[in-house]
Amino acid sequence: EVQLVVSGGGSVQNGGSLRLSCAASGFTGDDYTIGWVRQNPEEGREGLSCLIINDGSTHYADSVKGRFTISRDNYRDTLYLQMNTLNSEDTALYYCAARVGVVVTRNPDVYDYWGQGTLVTVSS
Repeated sequence: EVQLVVSGGGSVQNGGSLRLSCAASGFTGDDYTIGWVRQNPEEGREGLSCLIINDGSTHYADSVKGRFTISRDNYRDTLYLQMNTLNSEDTALYYCAARVGVVVTRNPDVYDYWGQGTLVTVSS
């Protein structure tokens, strides 16, 4: 059974940083894609970044490129999202999501497995 457990949300001031973690378990092999998605009332769901496990490549939405970094600790099977230079538009529920197979897309509907959301609030 695939499980994704998210941690690390919270409140931060404009310009601050946070790191989200996603502990993944239940996958066999390395043929899967894992990423981060956020949701807020104004923008709906937005795919932010994904990591292709079998080649380690990373991909970002334009809205977070240069500010957010996705990475993985292979030993701990944990995915991270380092978020820097946060602003009020980054306020949202953040989710870790995954699917079997390689898909490079910002479309959050491609994911089959979801962790629980963690709230990130950026205040001025």
